[in-house]
Amino acid sequence: MNVLIIEDEKHAAEKLEHLLLETDPSIRVIAKTGSIRESVKWLSEHTADLIFLDIQLSDGISFSIFEQVDVSTPIIFTTAYDEYAIRAFQLNSISYLLKPIRSRDLAESLNKFKSLRTSTAIDFDNLLAQLQGKESAHKKRFLIQVGEKIKKVEVKEIAWFYVLEKAIYLKTFSGRSYPVEYTLDKLETMLNPADFFRINRKYIVNMEAISNMIAYSRGRVKLELTPPADDEMDTIVSIDRSADFKSWLNN
Repeated sequence: MNVLIIEDEKHAAEKLEHLLLETDPSIRVIAKTGSIRESVKWLSEHTADLIFLDIQLSDGISFSIFEQVDVSTPIIFTTAYDEYAIRAFQLNSISYLLKPIRSRDLAESLNKFKSLRTSTAIDFDNLLAQLQGKESAHKKRFLIQVGEKIKKVEVKEIAWFYVLEKAIYLKTFSGRSYPVEYTLDKLETMLNPADFFRINRKYIVNMEAISNMIAYSRGRVKLELTPPADDEMDTIVSIDRSADFKSWLNN
């Protein structure tokens, strides 16, 4: 696997290369670039299987690289930003490594990349807005068609979104259900992450809808919602989301 490291601190780049080779000796670090300009030039002439990208380079935010050159290579971000900003990467389904990078975290990110083996569509504008502390354009309401009528549902009225027989619905705090024309993956990017969390493959829940939490097997959490879910076994936070869920509750 050929890897490009974009990192403006020479020591950090060399340390990451050492960790990579230690984690997977088959990896080849084919280049290390340290600026936007140098990275644009390299990417205009070469390709890699995976990019490790530092957010803040000496000549600016590294996202501007992708405004100048078309890149479809999967990216693992390396960043010193705090946990709140990290939500932006999670929402965009991006692997990331929080500095200082630990061998265990690096190995997990590489395993994730190898299991997916696909590029990720990244909303750089949304990432940049969140990292700069700007308010991103979160969805405020949904227009729902019911027969010939169109109904407006404010996001603050929504208790959760859920999957039922391959269709997506929202449930209001008043107990009404309406179909929506978005996937849960898309809804994650549209909703304010301070208010909504994707607990598993079937549910995105509003924090205000959580009435009770019960410790469940293997470190999971079972949620009791208001209004109640049709099947409470569907509202168990999945193993791979449990740690992030607990962090979300603590923010």
